[in-house]
Amino acid sequence: MPFEHGSFTVSIFELRDALPDNYLELFAAQTAGMLDNVKDEPQIGWVSGRHLLENNIEEKTALRGGCLYLNLRKAERKMPASLLNAICKREELIYLQANNAQFVSGKVKKQIREEALEKHLMKMPPQIAGVPLVVDLATRSMYVGASSPTQIDDFIGFFFKTTNVEPLQLTPASLLETMFQTTLSSFPSIRFAEECDDEPAPGRDFLTWLWYYSETAGKLSHPQYGEFDLLIEAPATFAFTAEARGAAETSIKKGGSPLRSAEAKAALTVGKKVKKAKFSLTRGDDIWSGVFDADRFSFSSFNLPEGENLEPESRFAERMLNLFIFQEALKLYFHKFAESLLSMSWPEEEKNIRRWVKERDSI
Repeated sequence: MPFEHGSFTVSIFELRDALPDNYLELFAAQTAGMLDNVKDEPQIGWVSGRHLLENNIEEKTALRGGCLYLNLRKAERKMPASLLNAICKREELIYLQANNAQFVSGKVKKQIREEALEKHLMKMPPQIAGVPLVVDLATRSMYVGASSPTQIDDFIGFFFKTTNVEPLQLTPASLLETMFQTTLSSFPSIRFAEECDDEPAPGRDFLTWLWYYSETAGKLSHPQYGEFDLLIEAPATFAFTAEARGAAETSIKKGGSPLRSAEAKAALTVGKKVKKAKFSLTRGDDIWSGVFDADRFSFSSFNLPEGENLEPESRFAERMLNLFIFQEALKLYFHKFAESLLSMSWPEEEKNIRRWVKERDSI
């Protein structure tokens, strides 16, 4: 499964409260059920993190490396569109011949379709998909293997229904509230160039600032986890914030020095900000890398540092520790970003950023 090895997609949350003592019983009460029971409506429920067919949730199947590890599984029966259309067409031809008719009315077509689904749907094997979940019980951190807003909303709703605990996603809004007791409405927007609009886009401001900071300083020291260094790389996507200025995006691909290209400089100069970009975070020999989606504040193609060759339980615990360390580093950089914007010296720093845009070399 995704969190166990290789790269994955993740959105990061924190739990406002600890899970109830009987949390395993609560998740077990909302299990996904048997696939044979899936009918015309999707079946949604929890299964273990080991695989999507294990709906027995107990300590042995749901706990790994000191973490709760589950999947929210969705199962539904679907007829392939090509098969359904073929069956309907066949039945329409039979109807025309039986009734000596020239055409099939819309009402009859609808009836034929409904009858085809009723007759053949249960012959289709259920299709299953899962959204992985890890809850670090010690730190109250929660990691969800999804980035789609709709998928996230549905997931959080079902999680709250199960536990009555509300997860809080790490976003600019939540970080500003917890770190500085302020809101997005009172948080300034960065103008990286004269053409920049004032539409609030804190995620894009943060990612574009990370690019600036990575080229001018890069390093930050965490009191517990040591010194980190950051690199923003291509591929990267630039876009205007204001919808009124159009939806045009500029994509900078790999090859040579793409973020030193004329296209990258031009995108910044006309007021675009970085919407998505590849990043690498290093601490000594440890490397975290992936693609940061600034609007969704999520990470895809995300890779953790190579761990030791441990047995599965310890390896999973090590990976979750590295994910937590990344979370702490992310907070560290965001704190530096927000602290800079809220400081009295920000106007001068903003001038330095515009000078960086204007004077940066382009190839």
